[in-house]
Amino acid sequence: MPIDGIFGTTIELLNKNIDLRAKNHNQISANLANAETPNYVPSALSFEGELRDALKAQSNNKNGATGSLTNPRHIPLKGQAGGVSGVNGTIVQTPAAIAGRDGNAVEMEQEMGNLASNQIMFNASVQMLNKKFEGLKLAIKGQ
Repeated sequence: MPIDGIFGTTIELLNKNIDLRAKNHNQISANLANAETPNYVPSALSFEGELRDALKAQSNNKNGATGSLTNPRHIPLKGQAGGVSGVNGTIVQTPAAIAGRDGNAVEMEQEMGNLASNQIMFNASVQMLNKKFEGLKLAIKGQ
């Protein structure tokens, strides 16, 4: 039985979200560390849209959509490179509207806000994953 049958896609989605949020945290931290580096352009990891699209493609594929992989050596169709687990995010530049005199485009307040928001979403995902496992543990124990 595939893992999806036991856990559903929720655990896979939360796991991938946590991984990508950790990568995004590193990216934002790099922006903050380079706040005084001349000509530095900040960047962020964009992955939420990719996760959403992968989840849609995965659910469409389960509802009888054609084009599913029948052999691991087949070339996956666009948007089906392994479902949620195939999402790695894309690094995009996020320069400030006005760069400093030294060409640095990091806005400290914006980056600190991004860091806090990312941390909140990371913690929420960890809590949801924890609750999911607690529910599975209770179901196994039969309580």
